[in-house]
Amino acid sequence: MSKPAMNVALVCGPDCDMEVQAIRAALEYFGARVFTYWIGRPNDLIDVLSGNDLYPNTNTIILCFHGEEGRLIMPELEESVYEQGEPKGHFGPEKIRRFARLAGKTVIGTGCSAGNSETAQAFLDSGCEIYIGPNDYPDGNAALMFVLRLCYDLIQNKRSIKEAFQNAKSLDAEMDMFQLYENTQPSGG
Repeated sequence: MSKPAMNVALVCGPDCDMEVQAIRAALEYFGARVFTYWIGRPNDLIDVLSGNDLYPNTNTIILCFHGEEGRLIMPELEESVYEQGEPKGHFGPEKIRRFARLAGKTVIGTGCSAGNSETAQAFLDSGCEIYIGPNDYPDGNAALMFVLRLCYDLIQNKRSIKEAFQNAKSLDAEMDMFQLYENTQPSGG
């Protein structure tokens, strides 16, 4: 196998499997190596955000979750199913700051309001280099097309993340809600 164009962690939240399958198929076709993480419980997401379960040399993380008010929607488990110390509820800025260690990564959130400034800052505080997400509630097809166009430009056209971002935003007016936040602090998590 030739060296992949990029290593991508594709993280699938509840009820996002069709989006994940479409993104995975397209990115692999473009030449990316894609590792899919199926999130069934909070500790699954913590393992990815902390870097404990990330494949080595993963440089891009795509979080496919439904979102609400800047939080990633998590499954609600029966009380007895939670492991000791496992957090309950959705993942907002507080939990992201608590668990995420993403030094040098590019993180893309597709969920509604996942790109609000407080959530984005929590990801930047975790050390990620770039965070991208919508600051409003995009149509699911728009979020899919945004990610595909962004990654196409990164892989196929060898564009910088900022150029690819601008090209993806130019697809239509729906893409205007996607925001790019850049970490101005030195990487270190």
